[in-house]
Amino acid sequence: MTDASAPVTRPMPPTHGDAAPGQTAPLPPHDVTDLGLADEGVRRIEWAEREMPVLRLIRERFAKEQPLRGIRIAACLHVTTETANLVRTLKAGGAEVWLSASNPLSTKDDVAAALVARYGIATFARRGEDNATYYAHLNTIADARPQLTMDDGCDLVGLLHKERREQLPEIWAGTEETTTGVIRLRAMAADGELRFPVIAVNEAQTKHLFDNRYGTGQSTVDGIVRATNVLLAGRRVVVAGYGWVGRGIASRFAGMGSQVAVLEVDPIRAIEALMDGYQVMTGEEAARWGEVFITATGNKNVFRREHFLAMKDGAILANSGHFDAEIDLVALRSLAEDNVREVRRDVVEYDLGGKKLNLVAEGRLVNLGAAEGHPAAVMDMSFAGQALAAEHVARHHASLEARVYVVPEEIDREIARLKLHALGTTIDRMTPEQEEYMRSWQEGT
Repeated sequence: MTDASAPVTRPMPPTHGDAAPGQTAPLPPHDVTDLGLADEGVRRIEWAEREMPVLRLIRERFAKEQPLRGIRIAACLHVTTETANLVRTLKAGGAEVWLSASNPLSTKDDVAAALVARYGIATFARRGEDNATYYAHLNTIADARPQLTMDDGCDLVGLLHKERREQLPEIWAGTEETTTGVIRLRAMAADGELRFPVIAVNEAQTKHLFDNRYGTGQSTVDGIVRATNVLLAGRRVVVAGYGWVGRGIASRFAGMGSQVAVLEVDPIRAIEALMDGYQVMTGEEAARWGEVFITATGNKNVFRREHFLAMKDGAILANSGHFDAEIDLVALRSLAEDNVREVRRDVVEYDLGGKKLNLVAEGRLVNLGAAEGHPAAVMDMSFAGQALAAEHVARHHASLEARVYVVPEEIDREIARLKLHALGTTIDRMTPEQEEYMRSWQEGT
């Protein structure tokens, strides 16, 4: 059953009686590709849940305590199996959740269908939706008049501040999942434009140490291998950016036997990459040397016209930063003129006249555009941070200022504690003598 024949300019709530196959109750407002995919979505959501014990423990507590009762949440997130388990947790806590996609290629249509048909979540997401539909979906979840926003890239917060400023006084706070989004939010705060507090979930230790490094590292390899099926051993791989994401990508490709070079503009990170055993190059040097190029900087036009002209025939381009601005797609299209074709699913070939460059997942997030994103075990900690940050906002929003906050340390430590407990791992505690020693200054050599 197809829920609608084509994306609409402004999604409308379903009419009374619009229900999934085999159901009679009306469904929540939605715009998804195919409600008939719901059963498959449920199976995959339940599979992911097995790897998310921390979020499951939080959901059980939320169902009893109802810390989010009556709160409307507008969430612009990747519509994946892991996100489904997050929004289920928020709903269990009493929240009314409205969900849209944060990337047109990251939506899993079966998950979107399941969220609507089986879990009663208002969902607006279609894989491959065009730009107009993407923003129509954003406006629809903003129409819900949320008190809390959840963002994966700051698009929802940006929309509210640019086009819907009359709603800003109604919003208690927001949360942000990505490095790119946090950069934008801090720029807004520095300019005096941020009008409500936002908790930077991305800055949690349990997020950037594990999600950004281990999750993105593995899923980037997964996306590129699924899309291209190339042998990584011995291949020359260039990683642009050596933050937590770049570190994870570089280590995973090195583990697969690739030769890895790093591009950096920060001298400290460049030294770190060098000491970690990678070559460090300029973009000009790397363009001539590399065979696979991956961006992870949060910036724009990292690889651009002069680099494309220097690259070898058959080079592969992919992006693991949040937005597709990291690769200069305008310049790439201009160089290829009309000589562009899809050569594999999720791979488009640009013929520059004498050599061909291959772009994976349209330059969007390769781990979600060409694969399934982070493993659920990693997202378990990241989304635990989202859920507990929402609870923190519900309890403390009246005392928060309009600025960017890091996740409170007690939340970070609680997530780590729950994860260790779920994994059956115990750790030592300091003795009273040790605790006193750490508090004192009198005892010396």
